[in-house]
Amino acid sequence: MPDLDLSKLSGTVVYSQVYNMMAEPDAYLGQVIKMAGYYSAYEDKERGVVYHACVIPDATACCAQGIEFIWNGEHSWPADYPDEGTDIVVTGRLESYLEDGYMYLHLVDSEVKW
Repeated sequence: MPDLDLSKLSGTVVYSQVYNMMAEPDAYLGQVIKMAGYYSAYEDKERGVVYHACVIPDATACCAQGIEFIWNGEHSWPADYPDEGTDIVVTGRLESYLEDGYMYLHLVDSEVKW
């Protein structure tokens, strides 16, 4: 059961909530969060890392906020992942991590459905 279920809220409310999570992460760290959006991936070839995200546009689709996720289990990219832009629902625990001196947020131990 998620601590915060964003999957049933309107686009504007979800966008605002995710924005708030990014601005005030300490209030959300450790919580299990469920969100619906579309799948996006970014491959950093220099690092050999692929970042996966659930992206949530606002109601007018002019702006978007995304949360990176780490899918629980063994999965091969791109074969096991949805196509770019596919609607997904992700549930995972919010954690932070440091990379190159910057703090980032991601959902860990995530379940992904599409």
